[in-house]
Amino acid sequence: MSKKLDRKGFLKMSTAGLSTSVLAGMALSKPVVAKNRTNQGRPIRLGFVGIGGRGTWHLSAALGIEGVEVPAICEIRADRLENAKNMVEASGRPSPTLYGEGPMGETDFERLCAEEDLDAVICSTSWKWHAPIVLAAMNNDKHAACEVPLMLTLDEAWRIVETYEKTGKWASTVLGGFPDVTLLNMIRHGVFGEVLHIEDGYVHDLRFVKNNIEREPWRLQHSIDRNGNLYPDHPMRTIMPAMDINHGDRIDFLVSMSSKAVMLNRYAAEQFGTDHPDATRTMNQGDYNASLIRTVNGKMITLNFDTNTPHPRESFRLQGTKGVYEDGADVETIYLEGPSPESHEWESAEPYLEEYEHPMLKNYNPPPRVGGAIEGHGRRMDQTPINWHNLIMAITEGTQPYIDTYDSVTSSAVSAVTEASVANNGRPVDFPDFTKGKWKERTPIFMEA
Repeated sequence: MSKKLDRKGFLKMSTAGLSTSVLAGMALSKPVVAKNRTNQGRPIRLGFVGIGGRGTWHLSAALGIEGVEVPAICEIRADRLENAKNMVEASGRPSPTLYGEGPMGETDFERLCAEEDLDAVICSTSWKWHAPIVLAAMNNDKHAACEVPLMLTLDEAWRIVETYEKTGKWASTVLGGFPDVTLLNMIRHGVFGEVLHIEDGYVHDLRFVKNNIEREPWRLQHSIDRNGNLYPDHPMRTIMPAMDINHGDRIDFLVSMSSKAVMLNRYAAEQFGTDHPDATRTMNQGDYNASLIRTVNGKMITLNFDTNTPHPRESFRLQGTKGVYEDGADVETIYLEGPSPESHEWESAEPYLEEYEHPMLKNYNPPPRVGGAIEGHGRRMDQTPINWHNLIMAITEGTQPYIDTYDSVTSSAVSAVTEASVANNGRPVDFPDFTKGKWKERTPIFMEA
């Protein structure tokens, strides 16, 4: 078991400045500093592309942080663009330059990236635009923070990696959330011994969303055109650091297979009638997809994907050489060989979670938000989320967010590789090494500095 973290080494974040965060005391992946430029002492300038539900939530998050400016917004829907403009003005900031309504339409983000003086572009559009937007930002001397997935194809993945290595401008899926650092703290302290296997997934009934053309009309098309694990990033954001993927280990290969596709047709028939086009339209995406992933060092991941069947949300399971942890629908349980009071019987994980609560979370005390709680498609919050703080700190200090370019690309690329395996009758497919061998020396994230 590793020595305990010295909590005195974690500085409480105060209203004096974001750079004093406890996150600064943790070793992230080795940073690349773009042109040795930092933003200490000057405002952070962000441009937003896509102001739907998630984009509104991120804009609201940014406007509550003192020292953040929003000079430019791009959105193809006039009502959303106007609402975003009003939000910026209501915060007391200057009215932003608006993009998206001119002749360039959907590609007007290219003009924003080329013309605006920005530190980073925040991307919250439909999936197909993620890679083009982050590439446009990076090629115009701007970082890119993106909702998941970062890209859809392996060609896009390699283009992002090569652009990052050429320009020094990163692209990160930091907007997608933050890993379970308390569980990671337990792993770092050797509670579970050596981690052997993790099972997780995106298991979330989205039939209503896919059939709601007003909400996200693009989402159903992915089920029509594709077949694999189309949304791996949410589970992978905790799995990757828990297994040190790209930081001492890497994904070697995977196998993936999908069930038949029946549920979206049945849902459309039940909701809209048997004459509705979606009741008989061919759906490529199987209703349930399971993928087995193996790392070079022999660890395994079971990754599930099911957004088409009726069910509650997903569960999580971690198996180590000393015991197991499970986060079910309503309860978190644990069994550790030796410490657990009854042999081969579950006990509540709550005492362990309290004991090993990560100091990063325990000491997280950001400045009060300007203008109140965060609004939009996401949890209503009165506090700046820690991943948004991590994003701002990275820009301020000239580093990268906790999930850097290599890790962000790796996480999203799981989708494309599972599609290749499904298309080849579930045969193994080798996983690209986007780090080009650097995974052997890269420091695990959230280690003691």
